[in-house]
Amino acid sequence: MTDAQTLDAPPAATPTNRARRWTPGDCVWCGDSESVQMLRNEPRCATCREKEGVIDEARKFLGMYGLRPLGGTLQSDDDEERQWRIDARDARTELNQMRLPEPPDPALVRKMIRPRAATVVAETASRHTTSTTSSRAGTAAAKRAPAQPMSTDAPDLAALEERVTALLAQLTSVEGQIQAAEAAQGLAARARLKDLTAQRSTILRTLAALEKARRSAAQ
Repeated sequence: MTDAQTLDAPPAATPTNRARRWTPGDCVWCGDSESVQMLRNEPRCATCREKEGVIDEARKFLGMYGLRPLGGTLQSDDDEERQWRIDARDARTELNQMRLPEPPDPALVRKMIRPRAATVVAETASRHTTSTTSSRAGTAAAKRAPAQPMSTDAPDLAALEERVTALLAQLTSVEGQIQAAEAAQGLAARARLKDLTAQRSTILRTLAALEKARRSAAQ
């Protein structure tokens, strides 16, 4: 159900939100019916999911660097951390303003979800059956087809060159991102730089292995 620990107490009812009521199929938080999808096992509209996502991302950032969890204070060690806290606070405030004055009965919500869950299970089972049937048909056809001689050719030089070209393009992109990360400041920039440096090392090792394979195939 809704992450109540993330949110402050709902605001006092107004003439506008007093008129709002939840109906099956609507968002269980604000009662909106626009782009309703499941979030934490309950129907939530696009706006609510977006605000919850902002709060979740802020939590992940603070947890990644062992910083103080979200709370009532905006006290931060740098501007980047403060911005995450401000964004989460604003999202929380907007969620509180949108909240239905009378949340729906959890039993009614579960009852509404069950038919949808059953439909998803049925569709998944149908796709699995179709996939299995196609796989069996393909296996049977392969058994009936005459055996093809195994290729003993050397590695495909054209394929090697194509892969090397793609890796060089990727390396160029990573190098550009490394330069941007080096110019930036903050904890996130340092973490990004470390990740990009590791990517560059992996690409260089792969290029070296491909060059070795190319030379072997050329002999």
